[in-house]
Amino acid sequence: MSDACCAHDEDEHTSTHDEHGESVERLWDVEEIRGAAVSGVLLVAGFLLTLAGWDGWAHGLNVAALLAGAATFVPGTLRALVKGRIGVGTLMTIAAVGAVLLGEVQEAAMLAFLYSISEGLEEYSLAKTRGGLRALLSLVPERATVRRDGIEVSLAPEDLRVGDLMIVKPGERLATDGTVRAGRSALDVSAITGESMPVEAGPGAEVYAGSINGTGALEVEATTTAENNSLARIVHIVEAEQSRKGTTQRLADKVAKPLVPGIMVLATLIAAIGSLAGEPGLWIERALVVLVAASPCALAISVPVAVVSAVGAASRFGVLVKGGAALETLGRVGTIALDKTGTLTANRPAVVKVATTDGTSREEVLALAAGLEARSEHPLARAILAAADSVPGAADVEAVTGAGLTGTIGDRRVRLGRPGWIDPAGLGATVTAMQHAGATAVVLEVDGLVLGAIAVRDELRPEAREVVAELGHRGYTVVMLTGDNTATAQALATQAGITTVHADLRPEDKSRLVSQLRGSGRATAMVGDGVNDAPALATADLGVAMGAMGADVAIETADVALMGDDLRLLPGAFAHARRTRRIILQNVVLSLALIALLIPLAFAGVLGLAAVVLVHEISEVFVIANGVRAGRSKSLRTLAAPTTAPAATPVAAHS
Repeated sequence: MSDACCAHDEDEHTSTHDEHGESVERLWDVEEIRGAAVSGVLLVAGFLLTLAGWDGWAHGLNVAALLAGAATFVPGTLRALVKGRIGVGTLMTIAAVGAVLLGEVQEAAMLAFLYSISEGLEEYSLAKTRGGLRALLSLVPERATVRRDGIEVSLAPEDLRVGDLMIVKPGERLATDGTVRAGRSALDVSAITGESMPVEAGPGAEVYAGSINGTGALEVEATTTAENNSLARIVHIVEAEQSRKGTTQRLADKVAKPLVPGIMVLATLIAAIGSLAGEPGLWIERALVVLVAASPCALAISVPVAVVSAVGAASRFGVLVKGGAALETLGRVGTIALDKTGTLTANRPAVVKVATTDGTSREEVLALAAGLEARSEHPLARAILAAADSVPGAADVEAVTGAGLTGTIGDRRVRLGRPGWIDPAGLGATVTAMQHAGATAVVLEVDGLVLGAIAVRDELRPEAREVVAELGHRGYTVVMLTGDNTATAQALATQAGITTVHADLRPEDKSRLVSQLRGSGRATAMVGDGVNDAPALATADLGVAMGAMGADVAIETADVALMGDDLRLLPGAFAHARRTRRIILQNVVLSLALIALLIPLAFAGVLGLAAVVLVHEISEVFVIANGVRAGRSKSLRTLAAPTTAPAATPVAAHS
């Protein structure tokens, strides 16, 4: 939640998380939303009674609407003022008080209604984000099998001790980090490192909590407790970074901090000095007019209108923006860190090359390999089966842990496995080239003779290069952060046109690098889709999650979620936010200019209360109309369309 998930100073309002913990599941659970609903119903009823000529009853309902809306933020604002903190709530309170003093109770109620809605939506986003951390903990199994004193016992993960020997059966998740002491297997570690392909693990290998064991049984010595393992560290980083962001101020808060006390001091001085001069009634009235003239009604209304309009427009095109703070930061991002697996790639490994020996066809190699892989649950199997035109029946298929498969197809003895277990013979140079290109290579042997080799790799999304080139043209610095190995990362980065690559990263490493990028002085966005990206998403000024393929925790931790899997929404989202930020800045400048004009006129007695109210009303209409423009932008897909050089132009990125 960049520049804070919530739209207000954390001390200015008690967070929904504090009040409701992780019980907030529906929007209606948020107190501010309930208060806004009551206020809105009363406002509508009052308006209808006014049309019917029942002004007395209408006035009563407007007062009730004001109290219902104001109750959601005024108490917190007053508590913050006691601590010397000023923010958007302070601005809103002054605006409402000014309207009441002028007899414009309905206007005050409308302001309170709008602000309570925006506060409620922001609180809901924060509560759901914190609740999303529970998705991490679900990666830890409920029980772990441990051998103690020669006896195997089942324990809860929190009962594990450093040095315990865990027995991890095929298909089970690891309960905590450890070192393999016996056995070999292939582990799915995508939840921790983002590595798209299974990682071979044997004696001496370090393994991490949440990893899924493959086909071989492992004995793993625990090296951490459940409270300090990889997943626990991810949770700690996310919570710490969210806490950091909760104390940052939004644009309107920054404006309010010097403005509000200055106006209050000025109004007090006018009343005091004027009274000492012998005309207390005149100068107290002028002080009141000055106070009302300085009430930032236009500012308080226009910014939420622009935010709601822009967020609504973005959601219609598959971009979910979590509130005004996220939108503001989205518009000022300068550096973009992209995860590889599931973001630049589709996280669907595919056959990218098939090498054959003389007299053997590509189709034959794929068919024989598919015959064995049809009996396997290895991720490589899906890619090979998808590439094969036919799948012959195989018998006596056996998996050799950490090596490959053996079996019989017809009367031929077939082996398929990693180089080293099967000598690639004359295809050695080709297999090496496959590996250097970032692919996982397997060798096919039939009756003792090598017939071919197959390269499998998670390829770039078709639009990835186009998107990276467009971001580069628009002035963004683009870098890649990934848990994949260096060869794979570098090969795909070259294809995408990214020159700065950081590979072999764990979640903590991604978070650290994002923090370094933030230190360069430019707002930094992190784009990712997995559990392993959550700390980096939280650390960045802005987190962007790929929603369709993404993990729940990534979507909940991020400030922005692309609800489809088309990366072309990314430059469109940034362009949309930049335009909205310009509109917000226009409204802020106009509101401040209006205040600067009205104060001296009110002080000099040129404008009275009625004139000040009229000017405020006209300005509110203008800035609202300007704010609504944020929702009338072109389709984000149109905004994302390249406007310049072809996508082949590489991006020169620097970390």
